[in-house]
Amino acid sequence: MIDGQGRILWGDQLLLLYAEDLLQRHPGATIIADVKASQVLFDGVAALGGKPVMWKAGHSLIKAAMKELDSPLAGEMSGHMFFAEDYYGFDDAIYGALLVLRILTKQGRSLADFYDTLPQPPSTPELRFPCEEADKFPIVERLQKRMQEQGANCVTIDGARVTTADGWWLVRASNTQNILVARCEGRDQDALQRLKTTLSNELAACGLQVERF
Repeated sequence: MIDGQGRILWGDQLLLLYAEDLLQRHPGATIIADVKASQVLFDGVAALGGKPVMWKAGHSLIKAAMKELDSPLAGEMSGHMFFAEDYYGFDDAIYGALLVLRILTKQGRSLADFYDTLPQPPSTPELRFPCEEADKFPIVERLQKRMQEQGANCVTIDGARVTTADGWWLVRASNTQNILVARCEGRDQDALQRLKTTLSNELAACGLQVERF
């Protein structure tokens, strides 16, 4: 969505808006997001009293997790939102748009007002590095092993999402294309640059040279 000042709200930001409203009716509910989502979302859900769960990217995987964990709400950075409270547990853009209008009307504020409450850590967009089909999963496996050997704070539910004092970076294999997907989010611009450098170096050590980004 785009607010009245022309600013884009990405999938993880919208999910936090939905979660903020839903958790008033369902305290402690499990909210699921994919590994590409901002740490702002996971921290925000926890601060609201919800239980944030990081999960694999992909429609079928998210929907299966919702059923398994009895989650009323989930979403992906791609913008797909899954609604199970008084709905069918799948993604529906029209329903999602109307729900935003209902929430904002009830709160008496605009989408821009909500945007202004959000932390805005610098981050990369979704990065897509070409990679041979036969190589993409082995590269991710080597990367996971390297992180384990280094004692890194690494989530391996879908690729490798590594958290450091600077922020976090992610590398995962696409389920549908011959690419590796990556993203970085830093506490400031200098931290973001260090994360990008680390990501590039780790990929090179695992057999994939990427152009500067």
